[in-house]
Amino acid sequence: MKDTTAKYMDAAAGWSEGQYADPSGYLGHRADLIVSLGPRLEPGDTVLDLACGDAGLADHLLPRGLLYLGVDATEPMVAAARARLGDRARIELGDLNDYAPTEPVAATTIFRAIYYARDRRELFSRIADFTERKLVFDLNPRQYRLEDVAVDLEAAGFDALDLRPFFAPQNVALPRPLGAALRAAERVGPLARAALRVRFSYLCAAYRN
Repeated sequence: MKDTTAKYMDAAAGWSEGQYADPSGYLGHRADLIVSLGPRLEPGDTVLDLACGDAGLADHLLPRGLLYLGVDATEPMVAAARARLGDRARIELGDLNDYAPTEPVAATTIFRAIYYARDRRELFSRIADFTERKLVFDLNPRQYRLEDVAVDLEAAGFDALDLRPFFAPQNVALPRPLGAALRAAERVGPLARAALRVRFSYLCAAYRN
């Protein structure tokens, strides 16, 4: 992980604000789907956020009554996350390929980092050991075949998979009506599938029936 995360070392401070044109809209929509896609999360549930960066997502999960545990492989990101959250959440240094919490969590999330897995199936299997309700992650269908990822999830024990296109643009802040229209379009099957051929990603919730 050292080489692949080197680019994040100097950009840790203000990472979320620099990565997203509309951090609140983008991360807020992501947080909504973390709660609602697949088995619903409830206040008091713990979310483990692997490759958490500066933990910008925590600002949108904590107000929903969730507990947050962030893990990142770079010390500057961990420092930035701790500075952001103070004593509101726990942040730990760790590689997503090796990290395991001391006790089970309700949900585990991995965003913009699934490609860091040394062995994707092995990673899913380890996560299944400590995740009680669901694994939530994003997937670029132009980079990875959904069918292949589903096979790895099932081998790891996740026999159910819910998908939702995620149409919040990362680099453009949209007017509120247009943003709402895009979120509505996530539910239109043929339109959503057409859009995913050229842009955007899936949000995936894997769980056990």
